[in-house]
Amino acid sequence: MSNALRQPARRNDPVGQELAGAAEAYAARNPKSAALYASAQRVMPGGNTRSALHFDPFPLYVARSHDATIVDADGHAYVDALGEFTAGLYGHSHPVVVNAVREALDQGFSNGAPGAQEVRLAELMCSRFPSVETIRFCNSGTEANLYALTLAKIATGRQKVLAFCGAYHGGVFVFADGGHPMNVPFDFELARYNDVEGVEAIFERCRDELAAVIVEPVMSNGGCIPATPEFLATLRHRCSESGALLIFDEVVSSRMGGGGLQGRTGVLPDLTSFGKYLGAGFSFGAFGGKRGVMSLMDPTRPDSLPHAGTFNNNVFSMAAGAAALSEVFTPERAEALFADGEALRMRLNAALAGHGIPARFVGLGSIMNIHFTLRPISCPEDAIGPDKRLYALFHFDLMEAGVYAARRGQINLSLPMGAAELRAIVEAVERFAQRRQGLFSTPGACRVDARDML
Repeated sequence: MSNALRQPARRNDPVGQELAGAAEAYAARNPKSAALYASAQRVMPGGNTRSALHFDPFPLYVARSHDATIVDADGHAYVDALGEFTAGLYGHSHPVVVNAVREALDQGFSNGAPGAQEVRLAELMCSRFPSVETIRFCNSGTEANLYALTLAKIATGRQKVLAFCGAYHGGVFVFADGGHPMNVPFDFELARYNDVEGVEAIFERCRDELAAVIVEPVMSNGGCIPATPEFLATLRHRCSESGALLIFDEVVSSRMGGGGLQGRTGVLPDLTSFGKYLGAGFSFGAFGGKRGVMSLMDPTRPDSLPHAGTFNNNVFSMAAGAAALSEVFTPERAEALFADGEALRMRLNAALAGHGIPARFVGLGSIMNIHFTLRPISCPEDAIGPDKRLYALFHFDLMEAGVYAARRGQINLSLPMGAAELRAIVEAVERFAQRRQGLFSTPGACRVDARDML
């Protein structure tokens, strides 16, 4: 449990007092989740096997789900605005996905051989994303980025990789606060996101050493911050002239239209990493790009690079992914979802502004994140300052209102969401704004105090 919830809130700490009350109310509503967490603590460190799902005093345990709804162990139903951190694009029970999985079950699995569905999914993805001429599958976005970066280093004969502060490219590529002890020991150079001058300076200093630049066209974990066109164009130009490979991490942003953000912006990378929703709810990763670079992994070559993985082409991910991408998430449907997200973000920001809350949602298309500041945000550093406990309070208030979102304030749309679900999200944010309005009208109430963040 974090210190913010362990320690009694001080009298001059209104945010701490409100957060403590919200946590107590949450615990009282969810005794079965509390009991499951107690059991989990006996067999898993901290009762956890996926860090992003932990929060204090204990995480919500889900018993069942359907469409865009989850139901917790205590029987409470929620609009699922987390959307499995964008992997749950199709919701929890889409009939096309269900039928594809049933057919895979009927035909057998763990075959230890290639099958027709992986060919179909590869064809779909190569036709969909403009820069992808050939592709290989793996098990997660983390794996996809690990392979893409390693391939870039081998292809160029260089070692350095340019990444961006606050970026997240998987469990071993975490660049919040400049890096993480769990990161793979690659030779990283870090720049500020959307900082064209900073990128230019690094290329001037390291241009002959850089193997790759890896960038999210929308920085997801960093706060749903879109890249500017000038920033992406600069990366493309500098990589082309220096011989470095440009890698787009489109694990999240590939949902942003018919051809991902590379299709929307017209800036084409040399390699692209994929994951999340493209497995239709099953484990999935992929990396692809120019045929010349990808051919280094062609096993018919005597000098080919190895790429193994028992579940790279598992029948459930291949069958469900191919069926869903071809029959459900068509380019036209992708554009419609993008428009729905743009409209929702405007409604949410209007709700916050209507109650005088100095906060706004930042994002692009179907992903967005609340930030408790009104200053322009072009990189994660721009969001530093407000009390981080506000995100936890926002999370508790949304759950109480029947909306399950990310602890960091992120909301992700899914295809089963209709007018009722979108209205529920708006009403939950309205409720938070009205309920907590006093916190923001109290001078200094939401200012960061170092003692609260220990």
